[in-house]
Parts: sequence; C-alpha cells; structure tokens
Amino acid sequence: MATVFLGTVVHTKSFSEFESFERGFLAVDDAGKIIGVGQDYHAWASSNPAHAKGLTEVQLSDYQFLMPGFVDCHIHAPQFAQVGLGLDMPLLDWLNTYTFPLEAKFSNQQFAQQVYQSVVEATLRCGTTLASYFATNHLESTLTLAREAVRQGQRALVGKVCSNCNSPDFYVETAEESVSATLAFVEGVRELGSPLVMPTITPRFALSCSKELLKSLGDIAKRFDLHIQSHISENLAEIEMVKGIFKTSYAGAYDEAGLLTNKTVMAHGVHLEDDEVALLKVRGCSVAHCPTSNTMLSSGLCDVQRLVSAGVSVGLGTDVSGGNSVSIQDVLLRALDVSKHLDFFKKQNIRGTGVAKTQDFNYDQLKYKQALYLATLGGAKALSLDQVTGNFALGKDFDALLVDVSVVEKPLRRLSVDELVEKFIYTGSDRNIVEVFVAGKRIKQGYQ
Repeated sequence: MATVFLGTVVHTKSFSEFESFERGFLAVDDAGKIIGVGQDYHAWASSNPAHAKGLTEVQLSDYQFLMPGFVDCHIHAPQFAQVGLGLDMPLLDWLNTYTFPLEAKFSNQQFAQQVYQSVVEATLRCGTTLASYFATNHLESTLTLAREAVRQGQRALVGKVCSNCNSPDFYVETAEESVSATLAFVEGVRELGSPLVMPTITPRFALSCSKELLKSLGDIAKRFDLHIQSHISENLAEIEMVKGIFKTSYAGAYDEAGLLTNKTVMAHGVHLEDDEVALLKVRGCSVAHCPTSNTMLSSGLCDVQRLVSAGVSVGLGTDVSGGNSVSIQDVLLRALDVSKHLDFFKKQNIRGTGVAKTQDFNYDQLKYKQALYLATLGGAKALSLDQVTGNFALGKDFDALLVDVSVVEKPLRRLSVDELVEKFIYTGSDRNIVEVFVAGKRIKQGYQ
C-alpha cells in the first residue's frame, strides 16, 4: 500500500553526513520505492499531486522515528546453532573444535531447515533487512537458506561455502565438486526468481582452498558478474600460514585468483598491511568490520578510521557465531568500544595486536552517527548494493525500521532528533524496533 510516514526521519548520506527531518515525511509508492522525503509534506504534495494522491498517512509519535534497515555484511547462518559457545578459544582451535563439526551436520536437510528458518527470523527481529550469509559446503541446504530468505522477505546475499583443503576429512570437498556445486547453486538461486536474494561466491578463506580452486571461483564470479565474500587478515597465526603457502600477502593470494573486485567484501581486515589496504582500494573491495568476534576470539582490534581514511568502504558484520549476537545494533556498540580502546592504546603508546603503527595521539574516535552509517549505508555500499538500499534516497527500495524508544522505558521528557537516535543506539535493545520493512513490505510488526 502506498504510504506516507509523518514524523521524525533519519538517515546518512556519507560517513560524515547525517541527515534528519523533525516533523518530516517519507513517501513510499505501491512498488515499495521511496518517492518523497523531506521536511514539508504539504509543499511536496502540492508539487507532486499525482504521487501524493491515495497515500495512506501514518503519524509517528514523539518517541518514534524512521531509519534505514540494518545491514549485516558478514554472518555464518549455520553457526546460529552454536551462538555463545567456544568463545574462549583462538580462531583456528575454535573452527576445529566447534565450527567444522557443526557445519558438517547440514547434510541433513531437516536440521538445515530448522536452523535457517530460525536465523532469518532472528536477524529480521533485530532489524537486519540485508544480510550477507555464509552457508556450508552443501548445495541443497544452502539452497534451503536462499529459499528461506525469500519466504520471509529478507534481502540477502547467500553463498555456498567452498573448501577443498586444510579442512577435516569429514567436512571437505574436491575442487571439482566445489566448482560444480557452486555453478549449480548460482543457477538454483536464479530459478527462485526473487530480486531480494542473490548468490555470492564464497571461498571460506584462502587456507581452505587450493590455488586452482580460488582461480576457478574467480573465473565464475567474473563470468556471471557475481558478488564475492571471504575472510582476510583476521588472526596472526592464520596470516603466517597464508604467506607460507601462497608466498604472497593475504590480499595478494586473493588478487592472483581474480577474487578482488568492486563486488568483493572481505571480513575482518584486522591486520592488513599498508600495501594490502592500498590494493583493496585500487580494486574497489570492501571490509566487513566484525568487532564482536574479533574481541571474542582474541583476533585483534581493527582500525576502521585507518581503512576509511584510505578510501576503503567499510560495513559491519555480526560474524555469528564468532560474534555472540545476531544484532547489528549490538555490533554497532562494539565498534564504538573498539574505537575507544584504540584511542586508549595510542595515547598510552601501547602497540596492541591489530593497532595501526602510526604514533598519532590525536586519534579521532568513531562517533555514533558514523557508526550508524557503517550499519546502514556503509554496509550497503560494502556489499555493492547502495544503489538499491542503505538510506532514503529517492528511487531506492524502502528498507526501513520504525523505532520507538518508549517501548522499553518511556523517556521522562521529549527528546530531540539526535537524542532519539542516540538513546536507541546506546540502550541497545531490539525491543525498540517495532516495525521492519523490506522493499516496502512490512515484515515485522510489534515486538516479537
């Protein structure tokens, strides 16, 4: 139904540009496209009578506001079944003890259906309107995840994980099997016929794939102009192993395979060297910042300001289940924490793991409005979908959250626009997300 929302509207236009309309409006047509946004609805309606005709008016309360939906640039859907487990281990031990045995179980379609239905429900409940999902090596269960995203109306990139080496015997495939299943998965997603869900080429990480398999995946991505996702420079031990095998940098290993493109998002990037950052910038690649899992698995502290300053696009990722929450709102808070911690380290002249090498003691901490950008438009840009979603620019799909900060506890006074947003971010409760919209369709209504 064509609708105009009347009340407070907020979004970001860039990393440093936050825009808000107090007592503003946002109009959506029958196709779920944004046709008007601004401060003066009556002036817009007078100038656009054809668009304004027949719009259903929705009046927001003083404690409500509209914002773009959250974007999760990196989440392992099968690992939702083990959230909160094994987080006292370093990355490689955690993978072998918990993750690989769990993911091997997704050969069971009934088990896969149960988990994937739950993870899509959970992420939507937390306001994630766009997610970039890793699945498992299994073709059929990965198609189950794609179908579940379509059924529930979530926008998603879905990837069949590829791994033919350095994996346990019970959870590994040959290069030929991986390539064949990847091609079948790409075709299977296209047969679903939904504009919301797309395939993404997904080598688990450089260590899990032979050079030949990485090159084949790069060729597939180029042939079909596909998105690409993987991991990079998450853990120091992992980085040394990659250098030993590929005789180049972590970024170089992917680049030689043709996997660094303007549709590539790499998770973590905690320990990227300066020449790797420069290479990502030249190739147009993005980084999914996963502060929660980087802390939980003791991987290090990623300097987002360093990446942004270098011209690399950055979004946020929950990295479930390395991260302990499917909520991007929670990740947003952890991103602010990490930025503060980096500032502490620099001011104390401490060289902690993952800290940039510069001795700049005037480090610019991440601000909450910049973090909101990373969680919305920055995430959409990182996934090369900012032409479709991420903010409220005219012509984009209406992927949005209706937030009510009075659900948990009603404020004692009326709040300014900035205070409404700040309270929502820092109180960290998904109960404040009362409605979720994807492409103009109401996905969630009321706290669930």
